[in-house]
Amino acid sequence: MEIRQSERDFLNMIAEQKQVIYKICYMYAKNQNERNDLSQEVILNLWKSFPNYKAIGKPSTWVYRVAMNTCITYLRHSNTRPKTTPLTHDVSGIIDEGNIKAEQLQELYHLINQLGKMERALVLLWLEELNYQEIGAILGISKNNVAVKLHRVKEKLKKISNC
Repeated sequence: MEIRQSERDFLNMIAEQKQVIYKICYMYAKNQNERNDLSQEVILNLWKSFPNYKAIGKPSTWVYRVAMNTCITYLRHSNTRPKTTPLTHDVSGIIDEGNIKAEQLQELYHLINQLGKMERALVLLWLEELNYQEIGAILGISKNNVAVKLHRVKEKLKKISNC
């Protein structure tokens, strides 16, 4: 079976953006099974909207927006979802923790998970070292609003971590 160029382009984009997808899912999921479900849901939504994707900006901006919207929608409807059987494929191996110790990373995610949905998205994008303009474009807010919200979130995280 021959793969069409658009399918090849999509697979290449997913390969390049898989860590972004996983990090976002990691931020919003409670456990590994939910992360796997969210990752699959994000990839499905990316595939559905890929024909309409216009490569105006960076692909990562589009992937961030689709992934965050998918995760937030998924969480909104998670109470009404039936219980699922986990798949045997584990996507957790795609996260690269670099020099950060696993337990420090876990603690960071634990603190961030105590934030609201929009605050989590903001922190995640900031941790990805996106500039305020890019963060604003993904979240649909102004650059100045990003700065104000980020300052407030940092203060909130300081309070949470000192408890």
